[in-house]
Amino acid sequence: MEHACKLVSILFIVLVLLISSFSSGLSTKLSSGLSNNSDIDPLVDLTVTVDILKIRSLEHDDPQLNVREVIDERSDPDFYVTLIINGQSFESDIFWNERYLYDHPFSKTVDVPDDQETVDIVIQLWDAADDGYQDDRLCDISNDVKSSSNVGTDDAYDVEITYNLKDGHWIGDDALKDNSGYGRLNGCDDGTIYEPDRDCELWFDISFNDYDNDKIPYYIETSVYGTDPYSNDADSDIDGDSVSTWWEWKWGYDPTVFDDHQNIDPENDGLHNLNEFRTHQWYSDPYVRDLFIELDQMEEGPNGEKCIFPEMAKEMLYTAHDRQNVIYHLDDGSWAGETGSEFVPFDEVTDWDELYAIRDNYFYGSAPQEWRRYVFHYGVLIWESSWVAGNAFGRNAFQISGNLLDLKTEEMRFDRDVVYASAYMHETGHNLNFWPIPGHGNTGWLLRIFLPLYKSCMSYGWIYRMVDYSDGSRPFLGPTIGDYDDWERMDLTNFLRN
Repeated sequence: MEHACKLVSILFIVLVLLISSFSSGLSTKLSSGLSNNSDIDPLVDLTVTVDILKIRSLEHDDPQLNVREVIDERSDPDFYVTLIINGQSFESDIFWNERYLYDHPFSKTVDVPDDQETVDIVIQLWDAADDGYQDDRLCDISNDVKSSSNVGTDDAYDVEITYNLKDGHWIGDDALKDNSGYGRLNGCDDGTIYEPDRDCELWFDISFNDYDNDKIPYYIETSVYGTDPYSNDADSDIDGDSVSTWWEWKWGYDPTVFDDHQNIDPENDGLHNLNEFRTHQWYSDPYVRDLFIELDQMEEGPNGEKCIFPEMAKEMLYTAHDRQNVIYHLDDGSWAGETGSEFVPFDEVTDWDELYAIRDNYFYGSAPQEWRRYVFHYGVLIWESSWVAGNAFGRNAFQISGNLLDLKTEEMRFDRDVVYASAYMHETGHNLNFWPIPGHGNTGWLLRIFLPLYKSCMSYGWIYRMVDYSDGSRPFLGPTIGDYDDWERMDLTNFLRN
């Protein structure tokens, strides 16, 4: 018995020594790592993740002709993504006959060297071969202008990025404060908005793993901010400016220094940084123009009357705006998280007083945070107006009438999706302070003058026929007759002053 006790004591001492040795070794490794510049993050084995968030074809419709245009005169594209990360190539599944892909269609995580500061990443979007084409073809997500030196090469269509593991940001063909937005690629940025060039937009994110999971790099925490790399600081507000540490890091602000974010609006879209922070889950970018609209619709009537905005019409609105880097956000009730969109009770004929009541009850009154009315425009789809098919009314609000638009569709034999999207975009334009508007209210010979010059859905000659504003490329005949660049003159801050 005495022998057994001695044996147990010896085993216990050995176990204690082993644990002590392991702890000492771990402490030495961490201590060494903390001062070893070659190990970018000594707390983890670094990996990098590239998330493809959504993909959209931007060659949707010819806005000048009201004719459905498909990529190079064929069926919907068969998208797939190729990621090349530090020379390793990874390929997604093929998404057959899909023009719009949402909800993270592809993601790839790879192990990277812990002692190399940068990671090279290439993003390629492909349209797979089908019966009409023998070879897969690259879609354009690059801002590179086509030239004799790069036309027909991968460089003219794909995107090359250098990701920095120390500061957690990337540069290259996409970067912070660029024209199309950080983490957003726009093939129209090379000037091919109205040319069949397989233009697409692709949203993505690049991230890394970190010990405290706040997505702020170890180097930034320890050498720049002085925060704790063992504690999640993402939602903290060190400087007390009502914006989180993570958001300020991501968009290039210093979270240890107070910024008056309620009065900072770099891109002049009417959304100051505090509201950009409030809407970041919906991909808002504080350096790119964002346009938020809340769409309310009517419940079905007693005789089957329906006021449902066509899904393809929504896509047309996204395409028209996104091509121009005015990022469109339509809250139609499908958003994850907070949504303001609602169905209002059916009304056979809605007059002015009832429109104001709808706005007050379902836009102003129903918003749990008052800030929404300084972020969103309000465009409600009713069954029938007592006056017109569409009009702006009151403060920052407009309506379109489903029944009257359907009647116009039948009478004019236009595409129903185009009619709805065009009317909605027209009324939005009134909220964006377009003035003067050639061809708006003019008839007869005056309209015939304005029609070829001012090609915009704001003109009565083009509404219901196109889903676009004018780009100012046509000539003026005088001080008040001619074209206007709607995309440049739109006032996204106008809802603050209505």
